[in-house]
Amino acid sequence: MENVEHALGDEYEHKSVPLQARRSTFSVSMVWLGFPMIITGAMTGSILVAGMGFQSALWAMIIGNALMFAYVGANGVLGTTRGYNFALIASAVFGKKGYVLASGLLSSLLLGWYAVQTGITGNLIHTAFNLNYLTVTVLAGALYLGITFVGIKGLHWIGVVSVPLFVVLGGWVALDAAAAAGWSKVLAYSGTKPDLSMPFGVALTIVITLFVDAGTVTADFNRWSKDSKSSLIATFCAFPFANLLAMLVGGVMTAALAVPEPQPFGLDNMFGYMVAQNKPWLSVIAFVFLFANLGSVCAHCLYNSAVGWSRIGGGRMRLFAVGLAIVGILIAAANVWALFIPWLSVLGILVPPIGAIVLADLFFVRPGAVIDANWRPRAFIAWIVGSLVAYAVETFAPQFSTAISAFFAGGICYFLLSTGVAKERVAAVYTARS
Repeated sequence: MENVEHALGDEYEHKSVPLQARRSTFSVSMVWLGFPMIITGAMTGSILVAGMGFQSALWAMIIGNALMFAYVGANGVLGTTRGYNFALIASAVFGKKGYVLASGLLSSLLLGWYAVQTGITGNLIHTAFNLNYLTVTVLAGALYLGITFVGIKGLHWIGVVSVPLFVVLGGWVALDAAAAAGWSKVLAYSGTKPDLSMPFGVALTIVITLFVDAGTVTADFNRWSKDSKSSLIATFCAFPFANLLAMLVGGVMTAALAVPEPQPFGLDNMFGYMVAQNKPWLSVIAFVFLFANLGSVCAHCLYNSAVGWSRIGGGRMRLFAVGLAIVGILIAAANVWALFIPWLSVLGILVPPIGAIVLADLFFVRPGAVIDANWRPRAFIAWIVGSLVAYAVETFAPQFSTAISAFFAGGICYFLLSTGVAKERVAAVYTARS
């Protein structure tokens, strides 16, 4: 294993990435571009447009992605400045022992995403080509593990392959469908049930929670950036650019086709559109595209999960990736991808307060904080409060955004609990400068 680690490169699971090991802006940008520019993002765009009409969905996509840029960009800068992965950053915020709860939760959720995307691969190939679901799922999961095993370099190269494929094929699908229907029809599309339109707050939550877990652990990627400017450029490539583009592909296609009851997780998506042309050469391209595209997002999710659990378990990322992939493949074989929407609801309740607390602590309350205490109770109290507020919004006011409510409730609660600490820090800085 040591020879493998030497050949593929150190992943710095337990320490800061040194400046000489940092990667170019292009490399980190390709890592991020290859993450959200995926068919699952197009499926999400289809769900939004079918639920609330094209123009309302477009605004939800734009605003949601702008919020994601601010959230992920800020978390990414923390990773770049310190060179730390998320687990190390969480150790400073939640404690040397307390971080296990935050990092373990996010790493487990991301393993769930790996399982979901692997299951979607098996389901789409089975539906389109009548190949055995279980066989395809296992082979896909093993392929995606191979990409992850290479490490950050693997994420770079799968992005180099998957991003151009998505831009060309996704662009063709959206433009071809819109040209056939007419852009006026696309813009005027009001959804499948105009009288029961999806609330705007719910749409924002869906946009945000699609990548809120990966966005919270963004330090896993952005720690490889050379400086804050490079980090923000890489983040911008993902949010809004790649994520918005992916959602628009699915949204335009859904509005153009105007299927009464679209099934984005069936074949009412860009993959199904290509297969439906009944051209063997295009079906082959669609087959390759699906594996490359979902392989990209699966490798990213498995990488995040393995980095987090390797820190918790005190081992190497690559060894944990193998074990976690086996678990994920077994889960995928059980068809958990069907729980996609409920999964997003859980993320909207539990995850945003974590990121809010990290930002409030390391930007405002304790900018120079180090890993010292075993537990930091204030962080956990704020996390609980943020999640409880989110649950209340989800239950009693579902028209509002669960994710945004969770973020602000958690962040404000932490800041209020730490007001005394913040004043002490400001006074100390003032005294030192005097």
